[in-house]
Amino acid sequence: MKVLVIGGSRNIGYFSALRLLNFGATVTFLLRKPQVFDNDESIQNYVRDGRARLVTGDALVKDDVRRAWAEASIGDDGNPVDLLIFTVGPSSGRKYKITQGILNSPPNLVTQSMLNVLEALPPSQPKIITISSTGVTATSRKALPLLLWALYGYLIPQLHRDKRGAEQIYAHITGFSWDTRDNVGPEILEENWVARVPPEGQYKNLVVIRAAMLTDGPSLADKHPEKQAYRVQDGDLGSAYTVSRKDVAHFLVEKVVKHWDEWAGRRVSIAY
Repeated sequence: MKVLVIGGSRNIGYFSALRLLNFGATVTFLLRKPQVFDNDESIQNYVRDGRARLVTGDALVKDDVRRAWAEASIGDDGNPVDLLIFTVGPSSGRKYKITQGILNSPPNLVTQSMLNVLEALPPSQPKIITISSTGVTATSRKALPLLLWALYGYLIPQLHRDKRGAEQIYAHITGFSWDTRDNVGPEILEENWVARVPPEGQYKNLVVIRAAMLTDGPSLADKHPEKQAYRVQDGDLGSAYTVSRKDVAHFLVEKVVKHWDEWAGRRVSIAY
């Protein structure tokens, strides 16, 4: 299996990549700073045997994304890239303003990166798994616990607007239901964006995972494999407070990747 990971320097993308490498996949990372893995012996072991490839570049730069797709496809088998894991999130340069919450720079980092990814998409239409958030749309916000509804509304409205821009794209290319009242403006999603993505309703090889508030806790699914560690549901989950990044990675690889036919074309929420 050939995998391209964008947003994999840490957190869900990183934990998912490690699982896939352990599973025998070849994983290509697009990284603004490949030196992030200099002291990571787990990754370096795979770099040495050629199964982890580190491509220097930025998902906001179209040519870098094209180069990452090309690098990820290299191999004697002649097969294309099987899977993209897209976990781009808040940048390291984000700021906080008391009246606006956490501000990303640029404000459309996730949306613009995804546009670049889809514009450079190989004709083979690889599988795509992308991470979003609970509460990202108006309907999803209504399902949030009151505490998170208030916290998200104050702390991360811009970050959610960016993720909502990406979800607007996903709805268009897959045919997911979409309330036009959730449409984002041109500061997030440029006016001619439709021309840069696959035709409406024709890309079914995609799974959107909306995660509850993320924590740095362990993978409960790994610690207690005999139990149901987390809940997953199409649409929105009630009482969805938190989930660890490691458990989202567990679900992404152990459930979605390994049982693709069950999950393809779905938009699901995950929480404890």
